[in-house]
Amino acid sequence: MTPLIKKISLSNSVSIEQLGFGTFKIVDQQEANNAIMTALNDGYRSFDTAQLYNNEKILGEAFANSGVARQDLFLTTKVSNLNQGYELTLKSVEQSLKDLQTDYLDLFLVHWPLKNHFFDTWKALEKIYETKMARVIGVCNFHQSHFELLKTKANIKPMINQIEIHPYLVQKELIEYLNKEQIAIEAWSPLARGRVVDEPLLINIGKKYQKSASQVTLRWHVQKDLIVIPKSVNPKRIAENRQIFDFELTEDEMLQIDSLNENFRTGPNPDDVYQKNGF
Repeated sequence: MTPLIKKISLSNSVSIEQLGFGTFKIVDQQEANNAIMTALNDGYRSFDTAQLYNNEKILGEAFANSGVARQDLFLTTKVSNLNQGYELTLKSVEQSLKDLQTDYLDLFLVHWPLKNHFFDTWKALEKIYETKMARVIGVCNFHQSHFELLKTKANIKPMINQIEIHPYLVQKELIEYLNKEQIAIEAWSPLARGRVVDEPLLINIGKKYQKSASQVTLRWHVQKDLIVIPKSVNPKRIAENRQIFDFELTEDEMLQIDSLNENFRTGPNPDDVYQKNGF
């Protein structure tokens, strides 16, 4: 039986399923077709991509041939660093829409904060939102300092922040800030690029519930009311990642997992990207 996925209501009342499907590094058409159809058959409806991933076109083809109606999907993409700036962002979203074979996005994000294009890129996203090219706009990899800076000129507050979160990067202070600001939180690299599978604590907790370390980790995310977007092209793991709604971690187990934090990042520190204006 396909589990019923909780939805998170965003500040503009649009809802997004708490568990989505990441598509990073899926760049082959046949692989995309197989992964997307497997995910759709398993009940996934929210899909995350980015201009940087160079796969919007193949995903658009996969969705077009899936037999699932566009209104039943929730599609997210992100403006790449090379396309930031007011005019380039507006131009790039047109290309994303064309490649994804849709006339609107459910969620459009700024992929990384860049010092030189910080305000004009967000101005473009506000335009995209106002003209209904995207139902929701937000950012990725923003720290509290970036939000406080954006507040000085923005007309619309970001509705979501997609950031790296996993047991080795708990992001406690940033999560507290975002909750206070009523900005939804989406976790990328939720399994720390596979590192969690060998974590003894997660393995031991999993034995109690007959779950894998990955399932325990994803359950930890959803119990924190985070949106989470694991990626896999393996049919077994695609299905397994959804089987996390038939058990509940105790408060003590949640704290034990929190204690694994070591501020370890699988990706760049957003402050470094901001200062260097790119990678």
